[in-house]
Amino acid sequence: MGGSAADRRTRVTVLVALAANLVIAAAKTAGGLVSGSPALLSEAAHSVADSLNEVFLLAALRRSRRPADARHPFGYGKERFFWALLAAVGIFVMGGCFSFYQGLSALRRDGPEPPEGYTAGLIVLGVAFAAEATSLGRALHQARGERRGALDPALRTVIAEDGTAVLGVTLAMAGMVLHLTTGGVVWEAAASLGIGLLLVYVAFRLGRDARDQLIGEAVDPGLRNDLVGFLMGQGEIDNVAELLTMRLGMDSVLIAARIDLAPGIDSERVEEVSMRIREAMADRWPQADQVFLDITNAPPRAGR
Repeated sequence: MGGSAADRRTRVTVLVALAANLVIAAAKTAGGLVSGSPALLSEAAHSVADSLNEVFLLAALRRSRRPADARHPFGYGKERFFWALLAAVGIFVMGGCFSFYQGLSALRRDGPEPPEGYTAGLIVLGVAFAAEATSLGRALHQARGERRGALDPALRTVIAEDGTAVLGVTLAMAGMVLHLTTGGVVWEAAASLGIGLLLVYVAFRLGRDARDQLIGEAVDPGLRNDLVGFLMGQGEIDNVAELLTMRLGMDSVLIAARIDLAPGIDSERVEEVSMRIREAMADRWPQADQVFLDITNAPPRAGR
């Protein structure tokens, strides 16, 4: 239930970001075409990329909750990481590359720009800044209020997109104002290139995180130490020879442990002990829904 409730809140956050980005993208595109501002057009591409990425994230939220089946016995939790990776690629291709193109194209021309068009463009960017800041505030509030928020790729992507959008709008406004003040298009070209660099960096970070989770990322060291401590605290366990973990989704963790049982335990009790330990782990860590114990009998120690 906790995971489902958190997913509903994340879905609302993504929908808020999507609605804001669709409106902002349309306004930026219109303003960019009217003014011919490369910085504003770069921001328009940024908002279009963000809108497409929010569609990816909505798909991730829906598809990752499907139950396990014969083809995917560990469930579909990693769908969340796959769609987050696609979102990172979208930021890079649609946002970063187009911004570089606009910046380099602006350097090839140096003509006067109509102030009326730029005034409208600056108003559009001001409204966009307020909308992006509002969406960012909601996403940050949710992330601070949930322990799982820092691990949710959908929520992290929204935060990264909105945070980048706020910085990108600031760069675009600064470039446009300096262009109007000095008459040099180089300021707007620099703003577009700066937006491109920012988007490429964010795309790289998001893509790297998604890649790590898709490959098979272990749980954090603190949780791993707690798991080892729990196993070592069981009277029937003499030693934890190896503990392997992997995140299968937001609410699913695979745990595989090779443990040595204390001497003297009857072989007929091994299954009973294994079942009790697995149930105790599931009660303490509900996300530990895939627990595998490779149990061996430890050899008698000298002096016993």
